[in-house]
Amino acid sequence: MTKRRLLTLTTLSALSAALLTGCGIRSTEVPTDFGPAPSRVHCSLSEPNISTQAERGLPVQVFLLCGSQLVAVDRTVRVPDGTADSARRVLVAQGLLDELEATPSATEKEAGYTTDVRGAMGVTGPRPGDPDETLRLSTPPNDLTSYALAQIVCTFSDSSAAEGDGSVILGGPTRDTPRRYECTNEVRTRPGSNEPPSTEVTDG
Repeated sequence: MTKRRLLTLTTLSALSAALLTGCGIRSTEVPTDFGPAPSRVHCSLSEPNISTQAERGLPVQVFLLCGSQLVAVDRTVRVPDGTADSARRVLVAQGLLDELEATPSATEKEAGYTTDVRGAMGVTGPRPGDPDETLRLSTPPNDLTSYALAQIVCTFSDSSAAEGDGSVILGGPTRDTPRRYECTNEVRTRPGSNEPPSTEVTDG
């Protein structure tokens, strides 16, 4: 190879390297495919439009399951204006129960949300002899899974369906004595392992 030809090849190599560097391209044989973009963060939802929700009804929260924990999500229930307090409590409770039984939205499913409340349950007010704030489910609380009971107890106790003290009085469809159930931190974080603690209650 002549000296002139060697010089030409060296010059061309240097020029190619300079062009690659100038364009911001670095020569490499390592693959640069980092895979698809990350999906939605688990158990994370975008903030709801509160004003739009208020137009659809009373803003409430229900507890769904996500990552084996209870996580609050926003919903609305409809309660006619002027409804008496006793009837209002039952209407709110039924609305919350309907929302718990509903299939989570596509966005919620993508984020990992599910519900264990099933069966088109109904709810009524107290029987004679029950405390005034008693809510009676059409399915006995003892027949519910620990997840479903935790969802209902924590949802009701955090709403105007209860007294706002972190507990709710529930009974079944028969004349069984109702019990006061509590929504504790342990229930919210491990609903499958910790059923809501409860105590028997009587009127007066």
